[in-house]
Amino acid sequence: MKKMLLAIIPLIFFSCSNSKDTSVMSPEEYFSYAMELYNDEEYLESINEFNNILLQFPGSTVNDDARFYLGMSHFNREEYLLSAYEFSKLIRDMTASPFLEDAQYMLAESYFQQSPPVPLDQKNTSKAIDEFQEFIEFFPASSKVVEAEKKIKELNSKLAEKEFNSADIYEKMGYMNAAIKYYSIVANDYHDTQFAPIALYNKINILKERKRNAEALNDIDIFLLRYPNDENAPEVKNIQAALLGE
Repeated sequence: MKKMLLAIIPLIFFSCSNSKDTSVMSPEEYFSYAMELYNDEEYLESINEFNNILLQFPGSTVNDDARFYLGMSHFNREEYLLSAYEFSKLIRDMTASPFLEDAQYMLAESYFQQSPPVPLDQKNTSKAIDEFQEFIEFFPASSKVVEAEKKIKELNSKLAEKEFNSADIYEKMGYMNAAIKYYSIVANDYHDTQFAPIALYNKINILKERKRNAEALNDIDIFLLRYPNDENAPEVKNIQAALLGE
């Protein structure tokens, strides 16, 4: 037991001697110390220190820096709900901050990381789309706009797939009005996703079978205008010809 205590005592002494007395630091010195922890990927420790800076030095010149890297520390720990809170707080409270552009992008990215698999509630998916669109609107010259647009497209595809799956289930169950409704959502709201052409094609077939010819012909015109090279375009043309009596 005595040997174990003797082995532990140097470790405790080393740990204490290695810590820094932050009470004598200026805001800038304290922030530099917190950034050392952040850059060393000691995110749990950096979270503690960035929080202390915000509490001890409200309104200081490093306040927005500390808030941004507090958000980044949470993000790097995959604590995306907390990172979203910190980035949104920076955007709301520090409108003149040079971190505003990066904070808006990382806010969107925080929601993007929380976007769940298709069968689940897609609230965070929609929130991510909204925040990426905000980013593009307010920072159109940013080098990250292309990536934001790419992620919006990916997220929209996920939403389209969820609505398409609902339409498909309703169609198989024989609830054709519900199927038409959800196929319409996919075709109208997500017309640039891979699910839109097949959704519109399925809707046309349901309308044709239910003798709703005027609606079917209207959707056929939309289909052929939007997707003239789709694999189902020849069949859609045949349906059009049959409905027109050609």
